[in-house]
Amino acid sequence: MRFIWFLAWRHLRHRRIQSLISLLGVAVGIMVLTTALSLTNGFIKGLVEATLKAVPHLYLQSLNPEESPPPPPHPEVVGQAPVFLTKALLTRRAEAGRSAGADFATLIGLGEGGETVYPDLNLSRLREGGIVLGSALARSLGAYPGDKLFLVSINQKRIELEVVGTFQTGNYLLDAGFAFVRLADARALMEQPNALSGYQLRLRDPERAPEVGLALAGKHYFPQTWQSSNRTLIEQLALQKRVIGIVVFLIVVVAALGMASVLVLTVIEKTPDIALLRVMGARATQVAGVFALQGLILGVLGILMGNLLGFGLSSYFRWRPVEIPGELYFLTRLPVDIKTSDFVWVSSFSLLVVMLASLLPLWRALRIKPGEVLR
Repeated sequence: MRFIWFLAWRHLRHRRIQSLISLLGVAVGIMVLTTALSLTNGFIKGLVEATLKAVPHLYLQSLNPEESPPPPPHPEVVGQAPVFLTKALLTRRAEAGRSAGADFATLIGLGEGGETVYPDLNLSRLREGGIVLGSALARSLGAYPGDKLFLVSINQKRIELEVVGTFQTGNYLLDAGFAFVRLADARALMEQPNALSGYQLRLRDPERAPEVGLALAGKHYFPQTWQSSNRTLIEQLALQKRVIGIVVFLIVVVAALGMASVLVLTVIEKTPDIALLRVMGARATQVAGVFALQGLILGVLGILMGNLLGFGLSSYFRWRPVEIPGELYFLTRLPVDIKTSDFVWVSSFSLLVVMLASLLPLWRALRIKPGEVLR
């Protein structure tokens, strides 16, 4: 074993520039991959946080709208409100210099405690006879605070409400399709004075929504978690991360193949020396192991350096986030979320690729026949 280590180090030191380039190729690939994953994690986290601003962590949908007792207390619940959900056509009359506006929206009729379920939307200004619009919905209607809107239900009931404010989550689908009213106004619109759609809850830990939902549902409610209501979004974000990881991981594969090609050329160049070593008593596996070990050393050092560079670059972007156009995206700065699990799987797969690439020079060295070379 000492013989293999000795020759491997001698070859690496003899070809310092080639060894350094091969090592840096693997390191740069891993650095780019881990940084891209950290940025993607930050983007996903930012989008989920924006979505949760206007989406309850848990919605207990009533199985009987006319019989909806409050759910029992739970230590995980930090906010709770009865709600009545419906859809309506929102219209605004034409005025001097402004044409009429009309759009459909999902109305969330909030009862007592609604501000605790949506603490980021500043719904304290919401009152009976008022409505808070999503920012994109307000632009579509051309409505500003103080304007009067007519709400028309599916049963042709019409009420008039005053715009008392707008909210912006950063998620366009929510900002364009949701509006908040008081519970009494939603009931009046649908002419159902005692009905409840259920209860919306905010939790200390949103990830525990499925567990809390099962505990509180009982026989009166069907639990809907934010994960289930946004399943398509979550799956799309997960797919996006996988695609980015696969595409960028190809950089590591190319770097490993480049390293293997350098070692194969070294084997070809050292063919006479290999033949002499074989004649002097070295086994074929020992000689082949020298070149495989060179690839493994370069790969492991490249992986370690790549992780350090990736962590350093990700930390830099977390300290000084990348500025992005606020008018195009819901974020003005691209956040970074560094996850140890990403570094672990990147290192594991990279090591596997490096080991497979190291088999190429090993296989080439095993094929050398000393007798034919010396003849």
